[in-house]
Amino acid sequence: MVEVVKYSAEHKPLWDAFVRESKNGTFMLLRDYMEYHADRFTDHSLLFYHKGRLVALLPANEAGEQVQSHGGLSYAGLVTDKRMKAALMLEVVQAMKLYFQGQWFRSILYKAIPHIYHQQPAEEDLYALFRHGAILYRRDVNSVAALAAGAGYSRTRRWEIRKAKGGSIQVQLSMAYTDFMQLEWQVLQQKYNLKPVHTAAEVELLASRFPENIRLYTATKEGELLAGTLVFETATVAHCQYIASSEQGKQAGALDVLLDWLLTEVYAHKPYFSFGVSTEQGGQYLNEGLVWNKESYGARTIVHDFYELRLQ
Repeated sequence: MVEVVKYSAEHKPLWDAFVRESKNGTFMLLRDYMEYHADRFTDHSLLFYHKGRLVALLPANEAGEQVQSHGGLSYAGLVTDKRMKAALMLEVVQAMKLYFQGQWFRSILYKAIPHIYHQQPAEEDLYALFRHGAILYRRDVNSVAALAAGAGYSRTRRWEIRKAKGGSIQVQLSMAYTDFMQLEWQVLQQKYNLKPVHTAAEVELLASRFPENIRLYTATKEGELLAGTLVFETATVAHCQYIASSEQGKQAGALDVLLDWLLTEVYAHKPYFSFGVSTEQGGQYLNEGLVWNKESYGARTIVHDFYELRLQ
């Protein structure tokens, strides 16, 4: 039998240690990251024990009659240790289902951890969800470059990079979070009438908590910010959480110079470089211009899946 325990603050050291030793956890699933916006979410995370041993965690929150895994994170499925196997995961998902049924929730919205973040194969949860009748209700397109294959730039992108490199653009690791997030806000407002998920203050806070995982890279000319990207780095992936370029930066090709530097030098040792999703409306709309731009750097598609497990 699998025992289910609701997370409380006393579990923090155990939780964090388990995530660090897991086969599919990342820094975003540590409590100091999860709880930077704790005031916006009612936490209902779980710990799962089998024969007295902690075998899995579920980062989760309540959302009315539903449970989300976790609504404030990009991904947040079951985090498991390296000994997790398919048959045990069937029991874990069954225990999760029975626990939330007993709490009178109607469904679980499950946000799988994409396989590129796994340090060992870790898709036992996807099989168990299938066995328990979960329904795939959303699928996002995430553009990812496999860096071991080398730069797979399109002909147009190669030409743009060569041209931009003659423009005296400087690329560097930066601490200019406020300036960059202001630029990101302007870009999102103009293009999509949206705001960044994070404020500049939140980005600075998270970067101070996770200096080895959250880094800002910028492209400047004569001290002026032209383009930048905020990178979330895990053991296997360098992910562009935000990318922005000013109009002057676009004309100068500043983002081309910056991304080429990251792909071929800074993160050439990483298995994957993620440009993020290009889908909207729950995966039903593909922004073809956006995805083409990412693919011109050699990125290709992985999918990020979302499931609903109904409880009643």
